[in-house]
Amino acid sequence: MDKLPRYIQVSSTLEFSRLVCALERAPRISFLHEHEGRKILSVQMDVLKEKPIVYYTPLENKGHFLCYALRGEKEQTEIVNSTSDASKLYSPIVRIKSLPDTLRPGNGTLDRYQPIELEDMASLAKLTWGFEENPFPLFLFPHSDKWLIGVFMNFTEEGTSYFCHVVLDKDPQKPFLKFSNNDSEPSFVQNPSEHGYSYVKIIKLKDTHPLVDYGHLQN
Repeated sequence: MDKLPRYIQVSSTLEFSRLVCALERAPRISFLHEHEGRKILSVQMDVLKEKPIVYYTPLENKGHFLCYALRGEKEQTEIVNSTSDASKLYSPIVRIKSLPDTLRPGNGTLDRYQPIELEDMASLAKLTWGFEENPFPLFLFPHSDKWLIGVFMNFTEEGTSYFCHVVLDKDPQKPFLKFSNNDSEPSFVQNPSEHGYSYVKIIKLKDTHPLVDYGHLQN
């Protein structure tokens, strides 16, 4: 059993850009390096039993910054060489010439996230309460003929890690979840700009997440 990183691909560069930039107090750093013979941008988002969980997207263009912007109902992303437009968010791209052995991918762990199915989206939104900084992202991916949306978390640093989730009949096709502390139901929205609400970003994966223990999904 190794403790080497597990690399998981998001569905597009836009999803990765939202992951490292949207709703962050300061954009996260993106790391540029080779993975399986191609250049990728990556960011570590979790640790599962000492095993880093890294999300990535293939890199199509060269540049110094990953740029993210939200114009009305449309998100935009591109690779740029300057941060001259203050209306946009920028993730610095750090180029790694050669990965050390400890950062090369490994798949030898048997550890899995244990699934906890929640009754509704309101319960999922409530998991963000108590976070002074921007809350964790929600991850969305297909499983069988449904879609799962949820958050990876553990309640003690050395304990079991969980995937707290809701089962959806279809892809909501909106990048943010809007919610409030009153009786209104959370909703999927295109833009996190309406005042009086809280927002969580949603990150769609390219495929089903490989580290959830689907054998323990509730019926």
